[in-house]
Amino acid sequence: MHRAYLGLGSNQGDPVRQIREAIRMLRHHPAVRVIRVSRLYRSEPVGHRDQPWFVNAACVIDTELAPRDLAAILRRIESALGKAVAFPNGPRTIDLDLLMFDDQRLSSPDLIVPHPRFRDRRFVLVPLAEAAPDAVDPVSGGKIADLLRRCPDRSAVEPA
Repeated sequence: MHRAYLGLGSNQGDPVRQIREAIRMLRHHPAVRVIRVSRLYRSEPVGHRDQPWFVNAACVIDTELAPRDLAAILRRIESALGKAVAFPNGPRTIDLDLLMFDDQRLSSPDLIVPHPRFRDRRFVLVPLAEAAPDAVDPVSGGKIADLLRRCPDRSAVEPA
């Protein structure tokens, strides 16, 4: 069994419903066992700032799947929920990111694990620190709670 950490986000349509539906779909997938889910958080946009605030969450799962197979399931859930992204860092109906997978490091054109920017994003670290404060980043060796304390991003993240 593998332990994986996921980030979820949405700022189009009904973001709360989108996040909850994605979690429901994960809970009902036979190859995924949802262990913990953070609260929902509202976060101001990073990068392209002229868009609605996001709703974000994190969840911890166990799975027998390999990282690429899990990523494919995340893409199918996004597709089923009507994922639409106009441009990078732009508005989106749903986004499911594989943040970490055990202590593995993978780098290919279609998948990088751990997620290359999660350490620098409060909207990822705040919910992840709630769901898995003692999880360890395989690149830096730091616990998630420590990464959050050192995060250079100061954008607003608050309970939804």
